[in-house]
Amino acid sequence: MSGHSKWATTKHQKAAKDAKRGKLFAKLIKNIEVAARQGGGDPAGNPTLYDAIQKAKKTSVPNDNIDRALKRGSGAEAGGSDYQTIMYEGYAPNGVALLIECLTDNRNRAAAEVRTALTRNGGQLADPGSVAYVFSRKGVVIVLKATTSGELSEEQILEVVLDAGAEEVNDNGETWEIVSEASDFVAVRTALQQAGIDYDSAEASFVPNLQVPLDLDGAKKMIRCIDALEDSDDVQNVYANGDIPDDVLEQLDSEE
Repeated sequence: MSGHSKWATTKHQKAAKDAKRGKLFAKLIKNIEVAARQGGGDPAGNPTLYDAIQKAKKTSVPNDNIDRALKRGSGAEAGGSDYQTIMYEGYAPNGVALLIECLTDNRNRAAAEVRTALTRNGGQLADPGSVAYVFSRKGVVIVLKATTSGELSEEQILEVVLDAGAEEVNDNGETWEIVSEASDFVAVRTALQQAGIDYDSAEASFVPNLQVPLDLDGAKKMIRCIDALEDSDDVQNVYANGDIPDDVLEQLDSEE
């Protein structure tokens, strides 16, 4: 899963510098609002809310925006929307499987935008259940290797996270990716915090257990399709099983 992970990490790092930062901010704020509504407005007792807030802060979302979203979600302030989580399944070109997670207050609009983004970029919607089996729900914590006191080694990470439930640690170049069962990622994140190790992101994610290797053309088509989906305000996350090898990643980077 390393190729996909490195590409996903590269995307994650670039997101904060993206020209569509306003759109990204809106999605992160929506996550906070929904997490507060579903699990209460106290981050200490709501791990999902805690991680949604941390992710927003690490992406430089202003504190005022975070506080307002928290109040709307918890009911302390009027104006919150009734968002639904909907998961669509589809394919990008070259048979790349996609799970498309939407958070929307208009199911019909979300479905139409997902279908349009796919068909305009060589993809298609799939029947429910035809793609989901390719993915497993996992906890994924990303830790930057570089710290003020030097570079974190794999041994240092393993020593902290194995007892907390980590299944594997992947080398993604500038980061370590720690994978666990979805139910264990809060424990992994907490173990890192207690050891004084800062993490870049921590969340439940869908990780592919079967991958499609891509050449440069295939990688470009998959990324174009995913970018089109993520342009929709209703789409929160897109998970793909396209595997982009390191040499293809370097070609993509050199063309930017």
